[in-house]
Amino acid sequence: MGKDLADAFPQAKAVFDEVDQALGLKLTDIMWNGPEEDLTLTMNTQPALMAVSMAVVRVLEAEAGLDLAKHAKFVAGHSLGEYAALCAAGAFDIATAARLLRLRGEAMQRAVPVGAGAMAATLGLENDKVNDAAEQAASETGEPVGVANDNANGQVVISGSKAGVDRACEIAKEMGAKRAMPLAVSAPFHSALMQPAADEMAGALKDTAINAPVVPVVANVRAEAVTDPDIIRTLLVEQVTGRVRWRESVIYMRDQGVEELVECGSGKVLTGLTKWIDKSIKGQTINSAEAVRGLIDTGL
Repeated sequence: MGKDLADAFPQAKAVFDEVDQALGLKLTDIMWNGPEEDLTLTMNTQPALMAVSMAVVRVLEAEAGLDLAKHAKFVAGHSLGEYAALCAAGAFDIATAARLLRLRGEAMQRAVPVGAGAMAATLGLENDKVNDAAEQAASETGEPVGVANDNANGQVVISGSKAGVDRACEIAKEMGAKRAMPLAVSAPFHSALMQPAADEMAGALKDTAINAPVVPVVANVRAEAVTDPDIIRTLLVEQVTGRVRWRESVIYMRDQGVEELVECGSGKVLTGLTKWIDKSIKGQTINSAEAVRGLIDTGL
């Protein structure tokens, strides 16, 4: 996870070193050597994913002349990726992003006892019907459950109490969902149960200096561009319990004239989701040293 970047480019290694120093621990040792169960703890996963994204960005800036203000109309990130997007756009530095995401992960884990919450992915059911299924489950069980991630057409994640999510899955299948499957997560992210974590993040973000980004950020909870630091601060708090409106965010960028999305970081999930949302949008993934070299060679 990012090791090939660190081995190939000093700018990437500098990012990972900065994250380690900011957190006061060798996160890179966990990323590169495991154990996997430590890496998948959300307090480690969140800053780790941000670090890989920023390593890619810093290498492209140094080696390919990337200038977001010149080359990008917007930046955006899915859930914790919004912090990487803000960091890339200069809203705060890497050390600040790492510390905020570490706290965000710890706060989310503290918010709900293990096993009390759950998340599930639904496939093949209209997004509005998934929302209806969650509302019906909440009414029947008296438990909090709702849509957490509106990822793409027919790909929606629900989150909340275990009883509420289990019932919502049953209802979604009755409505015609091809699949409604539990996700292996440590907490019910982006649900009302995360309110204690949102309160913690409000306190942390209150004391965090946020700059106006050099390029507008498409915020998860609004699915539209924002640039005002105070609004960004508010929306990052709302994001903890709020819905990640990724499908709408991509559509918003498309409607603003965006024809290509470049995913910088570990994996290629967002590039895949783009194909689900609108095949006319070109998607490109930069997630390895090889991919970075390819972009450097071909030009931005």
